[in-house]
Amino acid sequence: MADWARALDELVRSRGVALTRYAYLLSGDHREAEDLVQDALVKTFSRSRLLHDSGSIEAYVRQAILTTYVDGFRRRQRWAAIRHLAARPETRLGPDQTSSDRIDLEAALGALSPRERACVVLRFYEDLTVPEIAHRLSLAPGTVKRYLSDAVRRLEDRLGSMPPDLHEEHDVVLVATARSAR
Repeated sequence: MADWARALDELVRSRGVALTRYAYLLSGDHREAEDLVQDALVKTFSRSRLLHDSGSIEAYVRQAILTTYVDGFRRRQRWAAIRHLAARPETRLGPDQTSSDRIDLEAALGALSPRERACVVLRFYEDLTVPEIAHRLSLAPGTVKRYLSDAVRRLEDRLGSMPPDLHEEHDVVLVATARSAR
């Protein structure tokens, strides 16, 4: 087995679920999350350079997921307009195990623009700083701050506001909620 095949196999076995959950937080759709991960794996492993460190491979894949999500927004909007013509209604077997808090959080994240959502996921799920988010998204730090500010305000509108002194505690709750999805 080639080195790249071993690295791919190891990554999918050890971090595949976490990568899919990361993509789900960005997209809000399980199928789209799986597609994002698949596309990111293809992009990462089709490059000619060989990645040896599994940590750096995961970082490349996560960046590819993020880029694919942000760049593909228009494509997803066009498909969403006609999806109902081809798609079958979803059916679930067994009881729904999703808590109401998680449903509320998913709905609130779904109301954000793609860049706002990406900034929120990178800040609270990936625990990145504003400069790191700016670098990942090729944005100015001020732009990232604006996206985060707008997103937090919109999330608070849907999930309820909090006193200013609890803002740090809220960050912890949002991180804990997001990480439970990992």
